[in-house]
Amino acid sequence: MGTITFLLVLSFLVFFHELGHFLAARYFGVKIHVFSIGFGKQIFAKEWKGTTWQLALIPLGGYVQMKGQDDKNPNLKEDGDDSYNTKKPWQRIIILFAGPFANFILAAILYFSIAMMGATTWAAQVGVVQENSPAFHAGIKTNDEIIKINDTEIKSWDEIGKTIINTDGALKFFIKRDGEIIAKTINPHISDSENMFKEKIKKRMIGISPSGKVINLDLSIGESMVYAYEKTVFASTMIFQGVQKLIQGVIPSSEVGGVITIGKVISDASESSIIALFAITALISVNLGVLNLLPIPALDGGHIMFNLYEMITRRKPSDQVFMFLTILGWVILGSLMLLGIYNDITRIFLNN
Repeated sequence: MGTITFLLVLSFLVFFHELGHFLAARYFGVKIHVFSIGFGKQIFAKEWKGTTWQLALIPLGGYVQMKGQDDKNPNLKEDGDDSYNTKKPWQRIIILFAGPFANFILAAILYFSIAMMGATTWAAQVGVVQENSPAFHAGIKTNDEIIKINDTEIKSWDEIGKTIINTDGALKFFIKRDGEIIAKTINPHISDSENMFKEKIKKRMIGISPSGKVINLDLSIGESMVYAYEKTVFASTMIFQGVQKLIQGVIPSSEVGGVITIGKVISDASESSIIALFAITALISVNLGVLNLLPIPALDGGHIMFNLYEMITRRKPSDQVFMFLTILGWVILGSLMLLGIYNDITRIFLNN
């Protein structure tokens, strides 16, 4: 069942990505020869409105084959108003960007659905108070519920950290304890900490950690839209930074996961709850969107880079350069895929 869920989720994400390209291309009058989910041998096909809609044997991706554009033949040129290569560079960029953009939209829709179904988060309830910390000296105790900081209403644990970091000087905390509201003035200290990439950083802190109590967020439609937007932006930023840290060597290459890891994560989420499945699907959708925007030839980002070059210089890259960089892009992608699979297999053997 987990494998079926994985294939369905991946096919859905690929379909949405390629649908973005398809709709943008059709908007600019580009003819679509093939809309394919999967690669390799065709196992199902149907002709509709001049496009062959197909399922292929290897369900690990997909593509939209436009007239005048084919990654397997980078030098392909076809004339006519309905050809991709006769469109202006800015139009091609929109067509290319539409795929990743569709993934961001899908992620936002999924996060919005999660918010409406009942998103959960940590309660603004204190668990451990570090000894000799600002919170300790102010008299904060375990199980205290933080309801307000200065003039900011606090509904979840995340809002506490955001408020502390984004303010200066001493803060007035309003604490609910045994049914009473107590005011405490706390002056955060700049302390050593770690970010999500295990890097050492300095951060304003008061020395408390959450109790672990989970609450449901009762969000209106407007608040759910804000929740979806913030979650999508946060996931996008996190993945962009993750790629940057991987290139810098902050994150070791052994952390790169492949299709096996993705399949396991999706399978585990599907067995947990529909909200967990939606959350991991949204994260993978953002991941797909971000990675496709990387300036690697053969990816959408690489093609966007070529078109930007044409817009700036008023001339296209030479066929030889274009072909060389495209082949190099496929080599890079193939190497990353092999690295991910190698790491997946290594983890399986280590866990056993």
